[in-house]
Amino acid sequence: MPLQTALTRALGIKYPLIQGGMHYVGYAELAAAVSNAGGLGIITALTQPNPEALRKEIQKAKKMTNKPIGVNITLLPVGTKPDFEGIIKVVIEEGIKVVETAGRNPEKVIKELKKHNIYVIHKCVAIKHALTAQKYGADMISMDGFECGGHPGEEDVGNWILLAKAGKVLSIPFVASGGCGDGSQLAAAIAMGACGINMGTRFMATKEAPIHENIKQALVKGDERSTTLVLRTLRNTERVYKNATALKVRELEAKHPGDIEPIYPYLRGENYRKSFQETGDVESSVWSCGQVMGLINDVPSCAELCKRIHDEAEGIILKMQNCVSKL
Repeated sequence: MPLQTALTRALGIKYPLIQGGMHYVGYAELAAAVSNAGGLGIITALTQPNPEALRKEIQKAKKMTNKPIGVNITLLPVGTKPDFEGIIKVVIEEGIKVVETAGRNPEKVIKELKKHNIYVIHKCVAIKHALTAQKYGADMISMDGFECGGHPGEEDVGNWILLAKAGKVLSIPFVASGGCGDGSQLAAAIAMGACGINMGTRFMATKEAPIHENIKQALVKGDERSTTLVLRTLRNTERVYKNATALKVRELEAKHPGDIEPIYPYLRGENYRKSFQETGDVESSVWSCGQVMGLINDVPSCAELCKRIHDEAEGIILKMQNCVSKL
């Protein structure tokens, strides 16, 4: 019997698993594959050049699955300010029922989405931000620990603390995000009060992930020590793959703290896109991934991965019942 949680019941999905938004990864192909596998697949809005391109990507995904899919809207500093109003308009017009928000003050976005009965999962890295999103009307929190790939914030708090505290102070459901990759973690997250897990890097290393095979193999070969942090002095910290380019950025950032100009050429999104979509060169760009690399040993299909994680978690939960004395 599949595990039933607040997440599976709210969204009508088989497994309590979410594929989080990821730049240059969260396309229709992956979102549809995850949704068809029983989880919630998510298309990354800001990977698309404009709202109409997002519309086409959503329509493409709809042709690939009849299961629920979501859209990620990330509110973080970027070179050119995105057309958030246009993105939200497309999400509403295309009938998307689930949106993952992330980043800075989500009040305006959450309230606009809730006017249209869209289920909002807000991803954040601190309990205080989770409580604020709850106040603004978010339906669920994705509690993102410091282990995560991408932007872990500036608080440096891991999931072992975040999840236990979230289970005590939040009045809305939450999922674990950051460093998630196997069934033991799903079971542990449920034990701490979560209703599922959100995975990014782990879904990058799947057959359907629309990225170069070299990137997938780098994730398999890497381990929990294969990431580093950049942009700390700009208070826009990002966890990325530890390669020559990332180490160069760290070197320049140490020499010019708080100054984006010397490091910007190395951080350009186009470099990232080319590595993922064209060259497969794991060294020539700064690209996000998480410490969960330590748990990645293969490149399965999304269906194989989702079932494996669920079945492992279910087995652990059933086995743990034996730890409770019947006396």
